[in-house]
Amino acid sequence: MISLPFRRSRQTPNIDALYGMIVAQARSQAFYRGYDVPDTVDGRLDMIMLHLLLLLRQLSKGRGSLPPLGQQVFDRFCQDMDDNFREMGVGDLAVPKRMRRVAEAYYGRAMVYESALASDGAEELEAAVARNVFGVTEPTPGARRLASYMREASRRLDAQDFGTRLSDAPGQAEPDFPDPEAVATPDAAASANP
Repeated sequence: MISLPFRRSRQTPNIDALYGMIVAQARSQAFYRGYDVPDTVDGRLDMIMLHLLLLLRQLSKGRGSLPPLGQQVFDRFCQDMDDNFREMGVGDLAVPKRMRRVAEAYYGRAMVYESALASDGAEELEAAVARNVFGVTEPTPGARRLASYMREASRRLDAQDFGTRLSDAPGQAEPDFPDPEAVATPDAAASANP
């Protein structure tokens, strides 16, 4: 049987919903107000990439590679970026160059964040967030708070065993991202618990 071109797979609604949750979390105003993430196209893209890599990191844990479901979520991200560039008026010839830059940014951040999340100390992750999200060399309070948020999100996704739950029930699993307003800066948390 010949399959129809442009036919959507049965997974698409689940992938769209999961990707929509990532984008909704990344758009939380708390990041742009309380964390001082730049409310720009680049700042918002950084927040989407950050949440995407946290989720894909969990999906690939214990597997050594990204499962098909994770690849579909990543492909949905790429399609969304392509669509957004075209909506912003980027020409057909320039879109592939922009997409290449997005891919390089994602993979660079994924490698640095993965290494930093695997380390015990906070300094490596704070420095990576400061450099990538805030464009500064020294961690700011917002960078330290965002690094704490990433650690908490990673911990919660691990505790939820999100990758297994998503594989078992793809239409019912939702990532348990923390409320960004509830995550305090490490300095504030340390002074609250002397």
